[in-house]
Amino acid sequence: MIFDMHTHAFPDPIAAKALPKLASICGCPYHTDGTLNGTKQKMKEWGVDAFALMHIATTPTQHTSVNNWAASIQQENIFCFGSVHPRAENPTEEIRRIYAIGLKGIKFHPDYQEFMVDDPALFPLYEEAASLHLPVTFHTGRDPLSPNLVHAPAEKMAKIADLFPTLTIIAAHMGGMDTPDEAEACLLGKPNVYLDTAFASHFLTPSQCERMMRQHGLDRILFASDSPWSRSCDELHFLETCCLTDSELEMVCGENACCLLKIDGK
Repeated sequence: MIFDMHTHAFPDPIAAKALPKLASICGCPYHTDGTLNGTKQKMKEWGVDAFALMHIATTPTQHTSVNNWAASIQQENIFCFGSVHPRAENPTEEIRRIYAIGLKGIKFHPDYQEFMVDDPALFPLYEEAASLHLPVTFHTGRDPLSPNLVHAPAEKMAKIADLFPTLTIIAAHMGGMDTPDEAEACLLGKPNVYLDTAFASHFLTPSQCERMMRQHGLDRILFASDSPWSRSCDELHFLETCCLTDSELEMVCGENACCLLKIDGK
């Protein structure tokens, strides 16, 4: 089973505007049309059996509508993470609602949401997510939106992992987009941290990726693409160059995600 744990899509009226705007910021081509149906079609073409959509509330007034849409599009093989904006009114209540409406976790993007990952103002949100056993995905490392300020560096992610040992953290982009050395030095081995492989083929060598996966523990690695910014099939091909056994690939490519999200992976 191939389970892509980090993808993006948008409501149809937004997708046509959102992708060109985001592409102009990140300097990356996009490989889907950004809609749900377009993403489903591409995932099928790329050999993906199931995928998780990550949603980001970029303004304090946005997360209710973002989470409502996420809940409405969940299907048998599509699983959605909700989002909370730290400066919204009563964000802990929205975390409880995310749990109540059946979303699978929470996505924070500290660059687009403009916070440092170790800001104490976020601590009550981390505590609430931990109490509800909701995994939390963080964009980690650099982002083109904020090239001179890394809002979630590996060192600070490690601090959060230590401060909140019952919080399940998914550190996207192998713990640090474009900063794998820092991730390798600071974050590997944290027992409550998963690493996802989103966009890894663009900034990691196969040898460093394999080393990081083995040092961290293959049972806490999640296959991911960051679609539409990278194709799932390309990220899978990269993973296949990392000298994993067939059983290890099965673990990383699907079994770990199914176990984490408590779903049937057959």
